[in-house]
Formats: sequence, C-alpha cells, structure tokens
Amino acid sequence: MDEEGLNKNSFSKAIGISNNVTITRIINEKRSPSRSTCEKIVSAFPKYNLAWILTGEGSMLTDITSYDEASPIDEPIILRVPLVSQYAQAGYLCGYADAAYMATLPTIPYIVDHEAQGHYVAFEVKGDSMNDGTEDAILEGDRLLCREIMPHLWADSKLHIRKWDFVIVHTEGILVKRIIDHNVENHTITIHSLNSMYLDKVISLSDVKQIFNVIELQRPRRR
Repeated sequence: MDEEGLNKNSFSKAIGISNNVTITRIINEKRSPSRSTCEKIVSAFPKYNLAWILTGEGSMLTDITSYDEASPIDEPIILRVPLVSQYAQAGYLCGYADAAYMATLPTIPYIVDHEAQGHYVAFEVKGDSMNDGTEDAILEGDRLLCREIMPHLWADSKLHIRKWDFVIVHTEGILVKRIIDHNVENHTITIHSLNSMYLDKVISLSDVKQIFNVIELQRPRRR
C-alpha cells in the first residue's frame, strides 16, 4: 500500500476485494494474509514477489523486468515448520512426542523448491560450540530447518556423516554438532564441535531421542 500510494479502500478495490475489512484486519491484528489474498495482490501488482508477500523473506520485488516477455516460473512451496526457540528447548525435551505440545509451538515459513517429505522442525541455535569464525560457522540465534531421521535408520545403519550437520535431541539437551564417527555395533556416535574449545565426545544412542539432518540455515540480520 505504501509503495503504491494507496489507502485501504483503494488498495482493496485494486486487488478485487469488495470491502477493506480483510486489509484492516491484517494491519490492525498483525495477521498473516491468506494465500488467496497474496495471490490477488500479485495478480494486481505483478512486480511484487509472491514469496516475499507470503513470508517476508527475500526480495520484495521480482527480478523480472518485462512482464510481457516473462516466462512462467514454478510457484514456490511454502513449508510452515514448528520453531523450537532457545527458551523452549527444555520443554521440547519433554513434549517432543506430544502432538498437543507441538501444536503450541510457533511456526515459521521456509521456501522449498520441491514437495517436502518427512518430519520437519526448526531449532534456534543456543551457544557458540559451532562457531569457529569461518563461513561454515553456525551462530547463536541462527534458525536451522531440520528433517528427522527415523530411529530405525540410525540404529541399524550408518548415518551419512560426511554430508550433513546434525541436531541431536539428547537426554541432556539439544545439541547442534557434526558427527565424525558412528559405531553401529556399539550404538554410539562421536560428536564434534567446530569451536576448538569444545572437545569431541562419544555418546550412547540409548540416550538420544531424535536425530535431525540440518537442511537449511536462516540467519537473522546482524550489525
């Protein structure tokens, strides 16, 4: 509305909504607009990026300069994932298997380029054990999109430890680590921190509740 110089009435008319109640509620109640409303906005104003309107992530404007000559692109898939914040981690250790508890967690959107399969959770990083000052570092406050590895897969066969970083839900807490060894016979894994101040540690899989692959990292803007 600000970019187009419109008020609620003129904006509602422009996107084909008969009254301004929908827009008023979105603004006053800080609601997320429905996908239908977002699509109406993009239909009326095609220079705006649908993914940005849906999620607030990425560029506000599309990078298409000539709409008459533009080729259609695949519509992004928005995956809404429960977020375990730094402050919710203790509660998650007790409630991760409880659907009612999981439903109380806030959700955040991720854009994926294919239909997501599996169980996804986002974890907010706590601590500096994965911060070595390099571009591989995982910083406190980063949000990690994670896909669960079902227990029978890590009980009976080796994890793909060279491909992924991992989030490990352990009896003592939620750990973000690399795994440098997986002993299937002894049911142990050796976890490694990028920060050299933290020593490698062998942990028993009997003390592990869940293991996740880290699929994507979302980093808040910092100065």
